[in-house]
Amino acid sequence: MEWLLSLLSTLGIFAAAIFILVFFHELGHFLAAKLFGMRVDQFSIGFPPKIFGFKKGETEYVLGATPLGGYVKIAGMIDESMDTDFVEEEPKEDEFRSKPVWQRIIVILAGVIFNGILAFIIYTGMTWYYGEDVLPVEAIEGVYIPENSLAADLGLETGDRIIGVNGMEVDYFNQLFNPSAITGRDLSFMIEREGETLHVDTPDDFLDRLNHEEFLNLSWVLPSQISGVLEESPAGAAGLQEGDRIVSFNGTEIAWWIQLTEMIRDSEGEITLGVERAGDRFDVELIPDPDSRMIGVQAYDMRGEFRQLDYNLAGSIAVGARETGDTFTGIVQGLQKLFTGSISVRDNLGGPVAIANVTRDATEHGGWQGFWRITAFLSVTLAIMNMLPIPALDGGHFMFLAYEGITRREPSARVRMALQQIGFILLIGIFILVTFNDILRTIGS
Repeated sequence: MEWLLSLLSTLGIFAAAIFILVFFHELGHFLAAKLFGMRVDQFSIGFPPKIFGFKKGETEYVLGATPLGGYVKIAGMIDESMDTDFVEEEPKEDEFRSKPVWQRIIVILAGVIFNGILAFIIYTGMTWYYGEDVLPVEAIEGVYIPENSLAADLGLETGDRIIGVNGMEVDYFNQLFNPSAITGRDLSFMIEREGETLHVDTPDDFLDRLNHEEFLNLSWVLPSQISGVLEESPAGAAGLQEGDRIVSFNGTEIAWWIQLTEMIRDSEGEITLGVERAGDRFDVELIPDPDSRMIGVQAYDMRGEFRQLDYNLAGSIAVGARETGDTFTGIVQGLQKLFTGSISVRDNLGGPVAIANVTRDATEHGGWQGFWRITAFLSVTLAIMNMLPIPALDGGHFMFLAYEGITRREPSARVRMALQQIGFILLIGIFILVTFNDILRTIGS
């Protein structure tokens, strides 16, 4: 029963996100067509079979049972409906084909433009309502680098401070993983080591390895400082206090929380901890719990180091535009790496199953913030994918119109129909491929 509830929850969240994305995309086509006096026969969210619909004016509004897309049927346009009955007739004034090329191009591009606007509105609204939680780079003394980790393979060492990415210093930790930066052609990190600034380059397979290995974890930057002590515990009995910093373990110098926990876990019997308190340093001897190998202390709470950045409307708009641009650049650069073979298709190409899982995870961990952020990301993704030069997508229609605008000749209906069918078959093949890839990846996980 639990798995069924989880499945229904995933499907519900996925359907809600897709409904929002498709509605805004098709709304763009619809409003642009109306603006230029084109007749819209049908506005559909979802594909057949039809759940319900109603007609208002000249347009039928439909909700389909298959929530993987939608369409706006504009009179006089050869589209995914494959309707060509009108081709032999004289163009009517309210038909798509009777309008100037520039107007038809705007109608075709309006869907992806509205997806970009939706992402911008979401990012702006989230920033204005919630602000930003950021961790200043200056608050991190250094990072612990585990042996045989991805970071160690790149050449990072314990104690390094990561201060920038791609040759640019950053103010906040989250800026190190900006989508446009992390997918850049020559990704590198700036580090500070013993007062010297160094640049660490990443290998071509860095993004692939990120799917399977941790590069940086916030637990690796936690200093070995105690934020709380359980009263009835070995640490409480030994006199350790909140704010104490553990600086050595059995004579070995340590500085990070992960070092302390690993050493306690691997120890046997009594241990000696070097403690620093209010400028004084002394040793404490204690015996960890024999069953759990724990001493009863709480890790340093990094929440106190985070800053809440609040913005007025103008500032929120600037952040929204920046995040939309960064998302767009990151996705385009990621696709370039995918198409050129720089990153694995299997590990990075996702379909409906992957989208549903990511949307669910984002919502479970981030609540409404997570849902809206992943929706904004998917909106930019939908815009970019729709502009691929494949007949049956907006990018394919744009190609036909660009050809007509340049040559002053409209491609024949026969050619467009043939290419539409080829494009439709190609899209079905891609859909099957990515879905199969999702299933294999899920099983592998």
